[in-house]
Amino acid sequence: MGRGDGLDKKKVLMDDWERKLAAVKIRKEDMNRLIMNFLVTEGYVEAAQTFQQESLTQPGIDLAAITDRMEIRKAVQSGNVEEAIERVNDLNPEILEENHQLSFHLQQQRLIELIRQGQTEEALEFAQEYLAPHGEENEAFLEELERTMALLAFEDARSSPVADLMDISQRQKTASELNAAILSSQCQEKEPRLPTLLKLLLWAQSQLDSKLQYPRMVDLVAGRLSDPTDVNQMC
Repeated sequence: MGRGDGLDKKKVLMDDWERKLAAVKIRKEDMNRLIMNFLVTEGYVEAAQTFQQESLTQPGIDLAAITDRMEIRKAVQSGNVEEAIERVNDLNPEILEENHQLSFHLQQQRLIELIRQGQTEEALEFAQEYLAPHGEENEAFLEELERTMALLAFEDARSSPVADLMDISQRQKTASELNAAILSSQCQEKEPRLPTLLKLLLWAQSQLDSKLQYPRMVDLVAGRLSDPTDVNQMC
């Protein structure tokens, strides 16, 4: 904001702000459940086990199931998509049977891995057998398939207009989609609550910025607040 804009706003001093924050009572049990939710959803099994013992907070799920989910996710991230499909079918075959989009994206990732390995003939046969039928039934799948097959048209796919498909982020995207589906099948939340609350905090601050000068949260990791009496904060 400009220096002049800040002078026109009501100012809330640090002492008043901290007093208001201290008046907000949050139960320790709620904080513990929030932490456990993050550990379980993100797959930190050992940390969840330790936290369960120390806080007596129940994870709400068999922690062994988290290990299975993380192994499946790791397989996709490593490019071992076939292994991931086998593992998820062992875990719960209905996950892929009922989610056609996820099933397509996993097969699409298998195709990308074949192209990455330079197995052109195998890639063409695989696309014809496993992906073309999906494209015939769904126009969106057909567009994705055509875009993936375009990788074969370039000698160096990594410098092509569709190079993003060869990036590690594409594996991460597929792995995250599969991870969310597994969580949903286990009646777990697809995303941890903590990042959502942090996004809500940032949104609330953006709403206050136009109305007040106040101690803003400027460091989420350290929990550090700005001082509204510091003229540099008004720039």
